[in-house]
Amino acid sequence: MGARLARVFRNFNLENRVEQEITKQKPLPAPRHAVRAPPPAGSSGSDAVDTVNRRNDSLLGLLKSVYVDSTDPAAAEESKAAIASKDVERRPLKFSMPGNVPGLAEVTDVPKGSLTIVEALKALSSHQQQPQTCTPEKIAHDYSLGLKDAEAILEFFIPFHVHVLPAKTQKANQIKAS
Repeated sequence: MGARLARVFRNFNLENRVEQEITKQKPLPAPRHAVRAPPPAGSSGSDAVDTVNRRNDSLLGLLKSVYVDSTDPAAAEESKAAIASKDVERRPLKFSMPGNVPGLAEVTDVPKGSLTIVEALKALSSHQQQPQTCTPEKIAHDYSLGLKDAEAILEFFIPFHVHVLPAKTQKANQIKAS
């Protein structure tokens, strides 16, 4: 029932609307680009074509003397990185996660100058608990790190930041429920 009513309103005065759309002024198309006519056969344009098509032995000799050797710089860097990765000294893990953690079970050693997450957390927690004994120099020596790297880890790597809220007192301003 509703479809019939909708069709009536949709088709209302359809012929008049179509006629208005057909009689509208159509937009003018954009002008075409002007094309130059080819030069006549006896003019100077044919001299230019002859000059281009003629063989110049001196330029050909110069072209033959050019040697181009092309290499991919990304492939060269990858091969250098592969060679460098084989030469990196490695150290055994100091600490590992208890139990069988997926993705970490196969790691038995790390390159010198690198830490695993577990080792970083252990070093940070020992530094937070005993800052006098666990200094950046000791961390750098234990984990084969540079001194700047150890200091940067202690300064910028903050895994836990605990805020202790003071206990509520009677003197504290409280919002009263109204």
